[in-house]
Amino acid sequence: MADMPREGQPAPEFTAVDGDGQPVSLADYRGQWVVLYFYPKDNTPGCTREACSLRDSSAALIDVNAVVLGVSTDSQASHQRFRAKFGLPFRLIADTDKAVATLYGTYGEKTLAGKIGLGMKRTTFVIDPAGIIRKVFTKVDVDRHGDEVLAVIRA
Repeated sequence: MADMPREGQPAPEFTAVDGDGQPVSLADYRGQWVVLYFYPKDNTPGCTREACSLRDSSAALIDVNAVVLGVSTDSQASHQRFRAKFGLPFRLIADTDKAVATLYGTYGEKTLAGKIGLGMKRTTFVIDPAGIIRKVFTKVDVDRHGDEVLAVIRA
């Protein structure tokens, strides 16, 4: 597994597909802030609360020229249902082969309920308009995450 990129480093470039099967590349968003968040699974309690926090901050994020991209290993169909159910206004990347997560070091061994297994580590990268990582959240407050990323971008 690749090491997780750190603050001050260029964000690794990628191209993947979103829930609608459309290609999405990090390079498409050069000139904007990007909130690239990795989450374990659609429609689970913590992931839903995190997505809704980002959704609820979406107008303020647009005001600061930021775009949100969510990444999980769920299928395109799962992402479509998740976006529709919770009115998520941002793209969700269907990283079914774990290529983007591997590039960012967010897929690997983790502990859940005292058991060690493989999975997606909840992590967010705030990437500036020049493509440099300005903040890495490895401990995410799922209920306040929209406010957390806004504070970084506004600073």
